[in-house]
Amino acid sequence: MLYKFKSKATGDLILLEPQGKQFLSLIGKPIEPQGIIEPAHMPDAIKALQQAVKEEELQHAQALEQAKAQGLTPPTFNTVSLRQRTKPIIDMLERCHKAKQAVVWGV
Repeated sequence: MLYKFKSKATGDLILLEPQGKQFLSLIGKPIEPQGIIEPAHMPDAIKALQQAVKEEELQHAQALEQAKAQGLTPPTFNTVSLRQRTKPIIDMLERCHKAKQAVVWGV
């Protein structure tokens, strides 16, 4: 399944199912085939995504430090970081909030 996020203020954003579900989960939306993000909720969604990015980066840094301190091989992480995955979504939400346009999916 694909999640296609649409708005009148931006181009469409298509996410594969795992990334779409992760995005919805991070912003506190139910994982459903259809939905809407109203402009009033976008600042909180952006903050939630930014906080998740900070947490992931902190966890990675701590894991690297721990491995280095113990003389272990550094761990590997996903090739695409959460920061990279959320950048287009955050940009979309910022533009839509500024234009006072909702983001919808599955419609």
